[in-house]
Amino acid sequence: MKTLLLLRHAKSSWDDNTLRDFDRPLNKRGLKAAPMVGGMMRKRKLRPDLVLSSPAERAKETTRLVCEAAGLIAVARYDDGIYEASARRLLEIVSRIEDAVNTAMLVGHNPGLEELLAILTGEPHRMTTASLACIELSIERWNEVTSGTGKLQWILKPKELK
Repeated sequence: MKTLLLLRHAKSSWDDNTLRDFDRPLNKRGLKAAPMVGGMMRKRKLRPDLVLSSPAERAKETTRLVCEAAGLIAVARYDDGIYEASARRLLEIVSRIEDAVNTAMLVGHNPGLEELLAILTGEPHRMTTASLACIELSIERWNEVTSGTGKLQWILKPKELK
C-alpha cells in the first residue's frame, strides 16, 4: 500500500495584473490557510517521505508554509511538469516516484488535481484552495498506479480548521 496526499495551493492574489499567472503569490487568506493545513498534518502525524510541488510561486509558498508548520524538514522537489498539468500528466509524474517512498505529497493546481483524484478514486470531489486529500493506493510500486487504484480516506478543507 502507498499513500498519496494531494494538496491544492492556497488562495492566490490577483492584485497585480502585471504578473504572469506563474508568478502570482498567495494572498492574505492563503498565507493564513497554508500553515493551518500544516498544523493539521503535524497533529495527525502525517509525514510524507517525498513532497513534489509545482514551481509556480503560489504553490512554492504553499509548500514552504505547510511543510514548516508540519515540522517537515525534507526539502521539496519542484517539478515543472506539475504546473498546468492534466490529470494524465500528474498520474505519469506519480508513477515515477521511487518505490522506497511510502507516502508522497503532490502540491499543484486545479483542474488537474481534482481530475486526478477522480481518476484514482472513481468519484468526483471538489478541491478548494488549500484542500488536502488523502488517498490510499492499493499498489506496492508507484508505477502500478492507474485509474481506480485509490480509495479516498478524507479531504480536509481550510474552512473546517477554523
